[in-house]
Amino acid sequence: MRRHAGPRDLCPGRLCRPVTMSECRRCPCGRMPTLPGMSSERNRELVQGAWRSFSTRDKDLIASFFAQDAEWLAPSGNATAVALGATHHMVGREAIVHFLTVGFPRMFVADVAVDFRGFYADGDVVVVEETMQATLADGNAYSNDYCFIFQLRDGLIHRVREYMDTAKGHRMVFGDAGGDRTDDH
Repeated sequence: MRRHAGPRDLCPGRLCRPVTMSECRRCPCGRMPTLPGMSSERNRELVQGAWRSFSTRDKDLIASFFAQDAEWLAPSGNATAVALGATHHMVGREAIVHFLTVGFPRMFVADVAVDFRGFYADGDVVVVEETMQATLADGNAYSNDYCFIFQLRDGLIHRVREYMDTAKGHRMVFGDAGGDRTDDH
């Protein structure tokens, strides 16, 4: 007779069939088990899975990585927020998912590529260094360096702090007096 798995034994992914924790690496949702007190390595893998989900634009999949009361805080006045007429401080899972599935693709319309420089985890904090390149809605190229600090709570992303070269972002999105949108480094 097959033993019924208890709730703490099941994969928390919302899109997959109930599977035991030992089967979770193979479950359709691609999520890692997310229980309180997860290891740094598991948290790093969870954030990597979240990044993979962002490119799918699948609202339910992306939402499954965030706490209901999650926050995403970027620098005030950053070019993306200004161009989209959006806030730099998103509060709540729905607001974050809306940005990732509706706002982001309106701004970065093609050729989105992320070059990850590193994923560093210490307990419930995961730091991501990356360079993102894309084609903007006006057809111009975009390239900028980013650092994201993910804070996890109970195996879900609770807070994201985003850092980037805001001056470079403004040059890429809006141009400067000379109209040069290239990197000056």
